[in-house]
Amino acid sequence: MQSAPGEQPALELLVHGVGGTTPAEMLDDPHTVRVAGDDTAALYRRAKDAPPREQDTPPRGEGASSREEAAKEPGPGGDAPVQEAYVWCNLTSGDASRALWLLLLPFMVVNLAHWMRPRALRRPRLVSLYGALVRLVGLSLTVLLVAAACEVALDLTAWQCAGTAACAEGRAWLGFLSPHASPGDWWTQPGRRLALAALVPTALVLLLWFLAHKTWSAYENQRPLPATDGTDTAHDAHDAGDSAHDAPTAPAAKVPRETPGLARPGFWYGRRIVARLRAAHTAAGLLTVAAGVGTAVTAQDAAHGGPALAGRLLCGLYAVLGVFVVAAVCRRGRSERRLDPAFDRLTVRALPLAALALLLATLGYALADRPADRSTGTLPGDALFRVLTLTQGLLVLALAVVAALLHRSAPDRRTALRGYGGPATALLACALGGVLTGGLAQRVADWLDGPATPGEGASPLPGPPVLLSWQAAVLPPMLLLLALLAARLGIATWRRARAGAARVDADYPGVRHDEARTRAIALTRAAAALTDRAPALLGLGAAGTLVLGAVALLGAWTSGEVPGEATAGLPAAVHGIAQTCQALGSWLTGLAALLFLAFGRRAYRDPHARRTIGILWDVGTFWPRAAHPFAPPCYAERAVPDLTWRMATWTARTGGRLVLSGHSQGSVLAAAAAWQLPPRARGRIALLTYGSPLERLYGRWFPAHFGPTALAGLHTDVAHWTNLYRATDPIGGPVRIPGVDHDPLRDPLAYGRTPDEPLPPPIHGHGDYPADPAFAKARTALLHRLRPTAPVPRQPARTSTTPEEAEPAGEGAGTP
Repeated sequence: MQSAPGEQPALELLVHGVGGTTPAEMLDDPHTVRVAGDDTAALYRRAKDAPPREQDTPPRGEGASSREEAAKEPGPGGDAPVQEAYVWCNLTSGDASRALWLLLLPFMVVNLAHWMRPRALRRPRLVSLYGALVRLVGLSLTVLLVAAACEVALDLTAWQCAGTAACAEGRAWLGFLSPHASPGDWWTQPGRRLALAALVPTALVLLLWFLAHKTWSAYENQRPLPATDGTDTAHDAHDAGDSAHDAPTAPAAKVPRETPGLARPGFWYGRRIVARLRAAHTAAGLLTVAAGVGTAVTAQDAAHGGPALAGRLLCGLYAVLGVFVVAAVCRRGRSERRLDPAFDRLTVRALPLAALALLLATLGYALADRPADRSTGTLPGDALFRVLTLTQGLLVLALAVVAALLHRSAPDRRTALRGYGGPATALLACALGGVLTGGLAQRVADWLDGPATPGEGASPLPGPPVLLSWQAAVLPPMLLLLALLAARLGIATWRRARAGAARVDADYPGVRHDEARTRAIALTRAAAALTDRAPALLGLGAAGTLVLGAVALLGAWTSGEVPGEATAGLPAAVHGIAQTCQALGSWLTGLAALLFLAFGRRAYRDPHARRTIGILWDVGTFWPRAAHPFAPPCYAERAVPDLTWRMATWTARTGGRLVLSGHSQGSVLAAAAAWQLPPRARGRIALLTYGSPLERLYGRWFPAHFGPTALAGLHTDVAHWTNLYRATDPIGGPVRIPGVDHDPLRDPLAYGRTPDEPLPPPIHGHGDYPADPAFAKARTALLHRLRPTAPVPRQPARTSTTPEEAEPAGEGAGTP
């Protein structure tokens, strides 16, 4: 005989959003206790609701719960659930050292471009090609960062400044390297100076490797919930193997038509791909340092009649090992179809060790005794920056072509930029990398040159590569374009607010309206709608960046070798404008780099600044590291298994009703965790989302994983789903699935003062959804609709289709 609904334990699992919060704020009670987890991420309850001790075990299938175990679950019973808060904010903003990850922003952005792939049908090879192109863009960003460090340490400091009397004079820390200040000293030979300076970029590469390796155990090693019964064979049948054309091993009736990417067993376990990419990027960074030293010493030997054979041999080895690095990056993507605990040991160990050995051999070659002790001009690194910029541009254009073909196979009008969101974001990552590295080189050159301007007039230093000057020159026009776009959006928002004033008055009938109050509500609604215009802003910005970047590259390739000669052949007026833009852009790029450094340093001392940075990471690091191993780690690889284990063990042990309640980014984590549940457990829970960006942001920008097909499948799989949103919310919105969205909540709750609200109610916007009476009603309705015993999924599994009709199961599916 089944129990009545009120006799079953009920649990509401709360998941907070961006920026984090405290357990006391989430549970509205100052007395809370931790019932599971650690200082990084944990589950909390009110002290009165906490059991003496909970020791959950993995789910044991149907019938595992018992009356005795269910009786241990405290709570008032009926329709008032026990509330349990999952606090995960320390995964992103709890440690002050994570503020330094702000400097790795280009790596994080290019990783986002990987996940912005359009949803595709019958195009496994294009899916693989898209992932390979994004990984190559990520590799170019690593080379760019290390090349900038080499430019600062090797070229500007050890070669130019230490080799120039006017620059080295008065700098005691450079005295032992300068042939003018210490003639005949052992370190004054150019090759030895370069070998010593190479320790700086080498230390940078090793630091990046250490940070990526340190986060390995905290994130990639968190294994997802294992399959516990036969109902999980649907996932395995569709996702097993490394090829999109693997034959199913389970009965066809149990294979879903299209398994969402976030439901695949290996989605949140990216250990293998991160290990291989980390090895490849570390080797690429060490090779960049070795090439910077080796090519300079080889060129010097050739110019002075020295033995350059060893140098040429080393340069050949650089090229050979570079081919292996590129092959390792392009080899294959993520293994999402199955949980893959192995990793490519030969690649992971051999590539970095080979690059390190080659770097040590290069340093030994540079330390050899040579008669020349003078260095003039600049190192041959300008060509590297030009080739890097050209390569990045070609990769982005190829990525745009692939994205267009993918989008054409399964078009969706809601997809941001018609599928070009990924290429535009990859271009933004390249632009950010150029601004940071160029700004750093410009500022160091200005600091070393004192009051003079490097490369101009009587300056003793030639300065950084001329391409950086051209990039600085196009920065002011780019900022002007963005300012015009922002002004246009501001005017459109103001007009929309004026037009929406009548709608506000209509939404609050029967009260005395005030012009200021109406204007404030209408302006909040209009400003919240700006989120939907972000794709147009990014698209125009990316187009302008591409055009201006091409102009900078063309100008650098056809102009002189030093910044002062870059525009000498142009008409006087154009030359003057270009010189002004170069000077202003140089100052702006340097300012941008300094602001990043200052903001990161401030976060060590200021908790508020640290929390602000945490919000950036909450949004940007939800996705696993698939394109760049040095990006900030993915907190969801810890949070999603936490939530999945908690829901699966609680429902199996108690057989009770569970409402998964997620706000903002917490709703994304909740959806991801629900997808990872076994089908039987997934059918036992109800989903309550509020202020959710699931469709408005994730569905539009990441259509392959949160598009309408995936969200509709989630609605089918869970028992029930209700979504709450407001017109004043700039982040949350409807999910556009029939039967899920509640009517838009009124915000503010009342227009002005009322007997129940003696003070004017605030405009909540994105926060404080539980303050609305509709929240409690929606939760109660979900609890009523949940069945008291564990049901099977609400609808029977859909029949299988041919492999050509199913979406490719994970990036890299068609690669050998």
